[in-house]
Amino acid sequence: MAPPVHAMLLAAGRGERMRPLTDNCPKPLLEVQGKALALWHLDALARADVTCTVINTAWLGEQFAPRLRSQHRLPGALQAQSMHLRYSHEGQDFGYALETAGGIVRALPQLCEGLGADPIFWVLAGDVYAPDFVFDPQAVARFAASNMLAHIWLVPNPAHNAKGDFGLAPGDANDAQTPALALNLPADTQAPRYTYSTIGLYRAALFAPPWCTIAPGNAQGVKAPLAPLLRAAMDQGRVSASLYTGLWTDVGTPERLHALNQNSNPMTATR
Repeated sequence: MAPPVHAMLLAAGRGERMRPLTDNCPKPLLEVQGKALALWHLDALARADVTCTVINTAWLGEQFAPRLRSQHRLPGALQAQSMHLRYSHEGQDFGYALETAGGIVRALPQLCEGLGADPIFWVLAGDVYAPDFVFDPQAVARFAASNMLAHIWLVPNPAHNAKGDFGLAPGDANDAQTPALALNLPADTQAPRYTYSTIGLYRAALFAPPWCTIAPGNAQGVKAPLAPLLRAAMDQGRVSASLYTGLWTDVGTPERLHALNQNSNPMTATR
């Protein structure tokens, strides 16, 4: 049985490559097929019975709460399902975004509240479009039964990241004891590398010593990326991975956003 989990939606970036669209609107609130990017994720999380999501903000952070409300409800027949939204306002607190690991450490007190001694949570980027990704409770249960610090989903490399990010070792996706491991391979390797989808399951332990040296709660506003923590844990065989081949787009440029909105059926859009 899967333990309860919360989620963190990363939404603090400036979205420089999306300008001028992001001059007056945070990138996760830009719309694909009439719905904000962030809402595609929130709907999927609510369908998976995730009861709380923490959203970190910086650029135009004041726009999120009015647009998303403090309690998110699914539309239509699923409207009885809902989740509470909490915020970690990095721009308001520090005047800048804390990057991924810095932002997660800052949000941990809210993110882990009520999750027990071994907190597990989803982390996902608010500017990625993956409408058919399922936040599967069985994946949560397998991860909880393993000794992994993270389980990440990799995707085939898009044109803008042709060399990929991480390798993938053979393993059994349905066995918590012998999962496929993510590999910290050099960029010039001949072995296949895949792109990190920015969707993953994490243990809070990854954001504490010896993996992370930022003080709990990150009251000092330390900026720190996530990749070095992941690579260090991969080198110790503590990060598992799955290959996801469903629809996935890093909505990083106006051209990619336009292409998604030109397609009348987002479920059949191409990478």
